[in-house]
Amino acid sequence: MSDTHASSTATSPPALPRQFDRYRPHVDAALRARFDGRSSPLYDMLRYSMGWADADGNPLGGSTGKGLRPVLCLSACEAVGGGFETALPAAAALELIHTFSLVHDDIQDRDELRHHRPTLWRVWGEGKAIVAGNALRGVADASVEGMVAAGAEPAQALDVAALLTEAHLEMIEGQYLDVAYEDRAEVGLQQYLVMISRKTGALIRCAMNAGAAIGTSDRRTVDAFRECGRSLGYVFQIRDDLLGVWGDEEATGKPVGADIRRRKKSFPAVYAMSKVRGEAKKTLAAKYAQEELDDDDIAVVLEIMDDAGVREYAQGLAVEHCEQAMRHLSSVETAPESRRGIEEIAHFLLLREH
Repeated sequence: MSDTHASSTATSPPALPRQFDRYRPHVDAALRARFDGRSSPLYDMLRYSMGWADADGNPLGGSTGKGLRPVLCLSACEAVGGGFETALPAAAALELIHTFSLVHDDIQDRDELRHHRPTLWRVWGEGKAIVAGNALRGVADASVEGMVAAGAEPAQALDVAALLTEAHLEMIEGQYLDVAYEDRAEVGLQQYLVMISRKTGALIRCAMNAGAAIGTSDRRTVDAFRECGRSLGYVFQIRDDLLGVWGDEEATGKPVGADIRRRKKSFPAVYAMSKVRGEAKKTLAAKYAQEELDDDDIAVVLEIMDDAGVREYAQGLAVEHCEQAMRHLSSVETAPESRRGIEEIAHFLLLREH
């Protein structure tokens, strides 16, 4: 992706790629169809988690999140010559699995806000939120079952169901590693990259893998899209980790240094701990060992990270993975317009501010 590296230092973030506006109404309709006729209190919770209702069950017009995984799935399907309608059940399942993971992550991380609203567990309690998350995973399974009705071959639907199950299990493995790393004084950079390739990368990889597999039976093409998705998973999470430390509060809803305050061992912390030496390393280790960090502590950590060039290194690594993603895509034949669309998504992930 020849112009990605050059633009990686742009001061203004890219606009949301047009594919999001194009696919979002179709994905939203497919998702809402999974809840039609279900009016129990449990489903009120699920609608709240999807951004369709307030805490009292009153309908809202919007939805939460950008729907990245469904958009990647549908984009991949069309890029290889398929009709995106056939991939809609799989795209909806991806979003449901992603939302399920967020519900449980919020409980484990003790996060009280998501998308500027109280998290599910803060409204209904931990027990009910766990049940709601599990229910979302079940609704995802039901969505995949609709692939045949949408035009997929039965064998194709089974293959996609297997891909989603594999990605779901990898995501859980990654979450386990993330939780386990919280108790470690130091985490190796390679260990961290393996963790994010599972926790975050699995569903992004699966989105492109499944979309391509629905659109074509050519194994080489499907493999190229899978590897493109794998690289984009790294781009997404590394950028996310940068925003967790240096993101603009107005855009992210979190103050600068939010992940430092939580002593979260995200990419900036892991890289800094592997990079710095002497007193800086002792200070950094001591700060992350404290029970609580105040504004002065955060300022000290930020200064150490800035001196170590953490932000520049992380963004440079994200650029490398973005370029790798595009090389995978260039290795196979794709519809030109669809390819440009995926490039726009990659560019957005690389420079996004929220």
